[in-house]
Amino acid sequence: MKTRSNSPPIQKRAFVISLFLTLSFVSLAIVSTWAAESLTAPNVFDVRQFGAKGDGKTLDTAAIQKALDECGDAGGGIVRFPAGTYLSQPIFLHSRTTFHLEAGAVLQATDKRADFANPEKTNSFIAFVTGKDLHDVVISGPGVIDGAGTPWWGPAEAARRRTPGYVLPRPVMIVLANCTNVRVQNVTLQNSPLTHLALKACEEAVISNVTVQTPSGAANTDAIDPINCKNVLITRCRVDTGDDNISIKSEGAVPGRTSASEDITVTDCVFLHGHGMSIGAATVGGVRNVTVRNCTFEDTENGIRIKSLRGRGGTVENIRFSDITMKHVNPAITFTCYYMTNSAGDPVQRFAPEQDPAQPVTVTTPVFRNIGVSNLTATCQGPAGIIIGLPESPISNVVLENIRITAATTGLSIRNAKGIRFKNVTVINKEGPPFILENAEVEGVKAGSY
Repeated sequence: MKTRSNSPPIQKRAFVISLFLTLSFVSLAIVSTWAAESLTAPNVFDVRQFGAKGDGKTLDTAAIQKALDECGDAGGGIVRFPAGTYLSQPIFLHSRTTFHLEAGAVLQATDKRADFANPEKTNSFIAFVTGKDLHDVVISGPGVIDGAGTPWWGPAEAARRRTPGYVLPRPVMIVLANCTNVRVQNVTLQNSPLTHLALKACEEAVISNVTVQTPSGAANTDAIDPINCKNVLITRCRVDTGDDNISIKSEGAVPGRTSASEDITVTDCVFLHGHGMSIGAATVGGVRNVTVRNCTFEDTENGIRIKSLRGRGGTVENIRFSDITMKHVNPAITFTCYYMTNSAGDPVQRFAPEQDPAQPVTVTTPVFRNIGVSNLTATCQGPAGIIIGLPESPISNVVLENIRITAATTGLSIRNAKGIRFKNVTVINKEGPPFILENAEVEGVKAGSY
């Protein structure tokens, strides 16, 4: 059965995505050149020259902020951290600044709750490192930024188990908001209380060779979250964390854009513990033109995931996953419009209601369409995966090609879906049929295999 679509075919979208990837690497080269020039420019502001001790005991906030402010006042340059441990409260960046941590340098957040309290809002916190309304910003390594998250994780996990889906307020490690020409490179981000790197309404951002590491049980510690962003490249990153390895979100419409989040590429990344490569759950402003390719996953909850739900949904379209290898994931593929408590580690498991009549379509109804997955190999600790739309909004126009999934339990469940096409798809599982179809139009499945 064939389904009509007004959207461009997979081949045309592949060309568009390939073109964007090429332009992204051009942008990377441009920003890299600017960063290199900044590192050798005469405007170098060594934090020790402003009084920072770097002994891990003295509070160096004032000295660090003074160096940042002087750099901003001078029209830009490099703020340099020699080897040492710099204990600090929240700090704020300026435009045309390279924030450079040399080998052996650690920017260490304090572990005092009061240091991060937002004076303008009760039970709210400001980020450890903030950049707002800036341009030409580089955060570079090979040093480390440590968020001192240990005191925050226990209460957060307890709160999540009491109320599934609840996120206890905590500080984000780095927030870059409404910034253009951003580069985060070669640095290690670790132990954030909440998300490590949040890009909000940013354009032309390149995240490369970044290591993110946090214990696997640290709740809500996403590694990299582009939110309402355009033209973002995330490449050659190594992520081992307690929640989404990467999560692309859209939290409302952006003037002048079809989708709030668009033209985002993730390549050559390694995902260890974490909740996988995600789009959502907030998709209300729309997400389109996302490419994920040549990535490996090991011991993650979820592999590739698109997630949303009624009330937080929008259109997610023109998404391409290719050349993906997964080992011991749980599961490999999760495309769901019933997001909530459907990760392996959640205290309550619920993929979708047994009975759910169609509801009126609104502007916040999830719409998933025009999705391609190719050249994916996976072994799963549990089921192979799910593709589950809403009865009033089926997931549509999904092509799975050259897929091989070995699952320890059940196969691939497809429900409320149309225009699903299989080309050389193999699922080997131990419980039940390899494909479980309900209200689903699927091409390429052999009779008797479901």
